[in-house]
Amino acid sequence: MSVGWNPEYYLKFADHRLRPALDLLAQIPASRPKNIYDLGCGPGTVTRLLCERWPGASVSGIDSSAQMLERAGKEPSDIKWVEADIAGWSPETPADVIFSNAALHWLDDHPNLFPALLSKLAPGGMLAVQMPKNHAAASHVLMADVARAGPWTDLLAPLMREAPVGTMEFYYDLLGPKATSVNIWESEYTQILEGENPVLQWVSGTALKPLLDALDGADKGDWKAAYLAEYSKRLSKAYPPRSDGRTLFPFRRLFMVAIR
Repeated sequence: MSVGWNPEYYLKFADHRLRPALDLLAQIPASRPKNIYDLGCGPGTVTRLLCERWPGASVSGIDSSAQMLERAGKEPSDIKWVEADIAGWSPETPADVIFSNAALHWLDDHPNLFPALLSKLAPGGMLAVQMPKNHAAASHVLMADVARAGPWTDLLAPLMREAPVGTMEFYYDLLGPKATSVNIWESEYTQILEGENPVLQWVSGTALKPLLDALDGADKGDWKAAYLAEYSKRLSKAYPPRSDGRTLFPFRRLFMVAIR
């Protein structure tokens, strides 16, 4: 994951972001793992839940964002916080559980990444992954459409990652031949959001952030304002508020638990 993530902004939707992590955690059949690694741990909220689930384990949170790790380390714990690029990460000793919630979709080369992670497990170890799979939704399609429809096209279009997550069959074929068992499923969460154009607020802390950073880095404040105005207008039509003022934002996610 890239540097510069804002943990406070990310935590604004902590309840919605936490539920998939809890659903993944509930499907891990490990009884007494010794070494647990949380890849892309962010501000550490889920990492602490791993400690609560397995209090006798050595737990490490791995993230490339110094800001996220600084936020994670503010609360005392025995967790080891490690700044590292998870694409090239390896544990010091084979892992009993490698857990990753909403992080691996930021990485490329999944055909090599996922078998490599499985190989880092001890025999009987478990790879548990959750990734957003909402790139066919209006929130992401419109983001790409607007990125390709203005003076910012050359700057923003190369940053669009429209389908970074494959199908269930794709991941099963990657892991199945090398694992003793694979549990894989998808769920769509209907997130009930509040506020004005809350879908824009949601994606601003995740998928939209690289685009906004690029506009800031290029010192294109006028482009940024124009992009956000057009994208916001389209989002409002795609996700209109309901009669009570709240907005429904369906969000699909892919889960897998593979045992080596």
